[in-house]
Amino acid sequence: MNSDNDLQIAGDILEVPHLLQPPREHPATVAEFAGLARSIAADRDQWAHLVRFDATTRWYHRLRTGPGYEVWLLSWLPGQGSGRHDHGRSSGVLTVLEGTLTEHTVRGTRALAAGGQRVFAPGYVHEVVNDALEPAVSLHVYHPGLTEMPMHASPNCAARTVTA
Repeated sequence: MNSDNDLQIAGDILEVPHLLQPPREHPATVAEFAGLARSIAADRDQWAHLVRFDATTRWYHRLRTGPGYEVWLLSWLPGQGSGRHDHGRSSGVLTVLEGTLTEHTVRGTRALAAGGQRVFAPGYVHEVVNDALEPAVSLHVYHPGLTEMPMHASPNCAARTVTA
């Protein structure tokens, strides 16, 4: 058997597109959600005018929703953090748009500078903090949409029993 026969068996390569799925309007895979976050991050005009900074708490704004997902824009002044938490049944993509955020997990600490991205599964426990000297802005994509954010005690705070 030679390669010419193999090519003839395969058929006309230009006829293959009818076998491919049409492009999806909304993301459905981890890679597509990460890509959505990167495309929003790259389009500064889409989000920069919405950013606000609040001296008392992290500021957040729901930027977009789609079938089964939502996109949030957050701002962080120096010293602001999320507290140790998970996202319930939601998976997520965290993308730093400006500044630097630090993520703390049981596995260690990771600094995420602008353009840095973190993908996580349901039940993933972390704490995100702006421990830099400059404000930071981040984008968060949750699938399914975020319905809960259980807080967790810090691993450094052990429960004590007081006896009399």
